[in-house]
Amino acid sequence: MERTPEMIAEQLRTLVAELQAAGRQDLLLKAISVPVLEQLRLQAAKGRLSRLMITRDYRFLLIDLDNKEIELQPVHKAVYLLFLAHPEGIEFKRLRDYREELLKYYIATARLMDKEKIIESVEHLVNPLDNAINEKCSRIKRVFNGLMDEYTASYYIISGHVEKRIAGSNRIWYERLKTITLPRDLVIME
Repeated sequence: MERTPEMIAEQLRTLVAELQAAGRQDLLLKAISVPVLEQLRLQAAKGRLSRLMITRDYRFLLIDLDNKEIELQPVHKAVYLLFLAHPEGIEFKRLRDYREELLKYYIATARLMDKEKIIESVEHLVNPLDNAINEKCSRIKRVFNGLMDEYTASYYIISGHVEKRIAGSNRIWYERLKTITLPRDLVIME
């Protein structure tokens, strides 16, 4: 007899209950693995996440929260658009590689601003010795945390993600990527 996905799920539910009863969450986590746990977290949150619409005039609206607008300055919108465009993540120390793209977003969101001021601001953002990018990400986080609970907001903010890289036999390094984990199928560009 072939096992159905429902039968497998029921068997898994039983095994999970047994491990929990034994107090062995460590083995449960090892069996499930962190990447699968992250996928499950995303699946659980999907029902609570709102679609994000970015209008032609760069208004950011949470459609499923009564079209609540996310009030951000043009520079914050530009930073947000850059990270939305790169779901694979960006290391802050490599922001200079994205200078032109960031400049394009900033010019688009701040049409009435002086271009020289925009260029100067972008230079601060991409300078790895300047704290400007951290300040902008903190402001974005504050805005989202003010609109929703912290768990839900964690999908909308620019947050850290560390990836272990191995080159050769003994060289290990870590990429400290910053990403927006909101599923891109929930982002609507008008």
